[in-house]
Amino acid sequence: MIQTVAVPTLSSYHWLGIPIALAGAILLALGTLFQHKAVDEQGPAPGRAAGSMGGGRLQALLGKPAWLAGTAMLGAAILLQLTSLRFSPLIVVQPIGAVALVVTTLATARTTRRSPGRRALTSVALCIAGVGVFVAVAAVSARDVEINDRHLSTILILLGAVLAALGTGFGLWRHRWGAVVFTAGAGILFGFVAALAKTVIARLFQGDFEWLSLTCLAGLIIAALFGTFLVQNAHTRGTSELVVAGLTVIDPLVAVTLGIAVLGEADTAPAEAFIAFLLAGATAVAGVLLLATVKKAPASATAK
Repeated sequence: MIQTVAVPTLSSYHWLGIPIALAGAILLALGTLFQHKAVDEQGPAPGRAAGSMGGGRLQALLGKPAWLAGTAMLGAAILLQLTSLRFSPLIVVQPIGAVALVVTTLATARTTRRSPGRRALTSVALCIAGVGVFVAVAAVSARDVEINDRHLSTILILLGAVLAALGTGFGLWRHRWGAVVFTAGAGILFGFVAALAKTVIARLFQGDFEWLSLTCLAGLIIAALFGTFLVQNAHTRGTSELVVAGLTVIDPLVAVTLGIAVLGEADTAPAEAFIAFLLAGATAVAGVLLLATVKKAPASATAK
């Protein structure tokens, strides 16, 4: 039986993951804003309903500097996230991505020269407060662990089930899906991407990179591509704030759940820590749900 080896989270270089993840969160926000702007400028493709993302439309976006710049920023954000996972446990650095929500909301308010509004600011505050508490508790109670074959197999099985469910849902009901559903699907997949990245990086530095690790790498690529496709569809149906909010809360919640339940990064945490995790996570989710209703008010006001 393979023993799980725990390493204290914040010893030696483990602090480095936090500022690296913070930089990645800022680039995530800016990249999302650039992509959203390009999608808005593109408008619906001829012969397609608004909110549809086809191959021709994607090809047109490839010629837009704003979309390419946003893609480059998102690529850099991913690299920084992967680097942060090298230094710190998954449940410590992944929730830091919620900082992107603050950057997006403030940047959008600046570019549109409109105040975010009390509801938007309240939702952002809830998200940041929830994630902030989560990271603080995780930073003092989480442990890095040695990744074994059971960890890899379990995550791959769960990912297969998620891909099957999302693929079936997209094939049958994609025309009924709104921005929230597309964003939620992408957030779930990106949560698996983070978990798989953590396992692959850990196995590489453990000197135990073999066929199962390669399978995880393949699963990571598939999940990332499908997640990116869902994000582009979410952009055509919702605001950039909603997309970022969903990704920066759902993604960490999934990744953290995998880090706790599968990888065992919180096995040594006290019972009080788990209570704090639940309350903090619920607070962050409440913020996202509130933000999802923010943009409905202007539409009503305009109609009047």
